[in-house]
Amino acid sequence: MSSLPLPGLHVQPLPYHDLLPERAAEALQMVVIHCTELPDLAMAREYGERVLYPSGAGNSGHFYIDRDGSVLQYVAPERVAHHVRGLNAHTVGIELVNTGRYPDWFDSRHQAMDEPYPEAQLQALEQLLLALVARYPSLQQIAGHDQLDREQVPASDDPGRQVARKRDPGPLFPWARILAAVPLQPVE
Repeated sequence: MSSLPLPGLHVQPLPYHDLLPERAAEALQMVVIHCTELPDLAMAREYGERVLYPSGAGNSGHFYIDRDGSVLQYVAPERVAHHVRGLNAHTVGIELVNTGRYPDWFDSRHQAMDEPYPEAQLQALEQLLLALVARYPSLQQIAGHDQLDREQVPASDDPGRQVARKRDPGPLFPWARILAAVPLQPVE
C-alpha cells in the first residue's frame, strides 16, 4: 500500500483492501468529501470492515480524519473504494468523523447536521488535500457527497415524506475555506 508524504499518516488497511480493484494513478480525477454520520472513529472502522458485496468488500472511504486531526488511510488511492455510487472508479473518498444525523439518518424530524468541524480536523483535511494533489496531478475537482448523490428516500418516521439519502458533509462544512486553501475546482 503506497503512502502519501503526509507526516503522521496512519496506514491501516481494511481486511479486504487487496480485494479492491486496482487503478492507474492517472484515473484519479475528483476528491469526494464525506462525513461518517457516526459518533466516533471506532464505529466508522467497524462499518467500513463490514462485507457487503460478493467480492468480499464493503463501503469505505480511502482516508478518515478524526476530530483531533489524526489521518488514517484505510484504502490506497490506487484502489477503488466504495464510497459514492456510480463514481468510485475515478474518485478518492475522504471521511470526516462527525455525527451528522446519527442515529436517525432518515427521520424527517432529525435532518439537522449541527456538529461543527473542529479546527484540527480542518487543518488536517487541508494538508491531506494538498498532499493528494501533489502526488496525483490528475486530481482536479472536489465535491461533497451530497452533491453527487441526490436521491431522496422515504422518511423512517413518515414514509409519505422524502428525505435526502446523503447530506454529507453538511451545512457546517466550510467550503469557502477549503476551496481557498487547495487547488481543486468545485463540481457544479
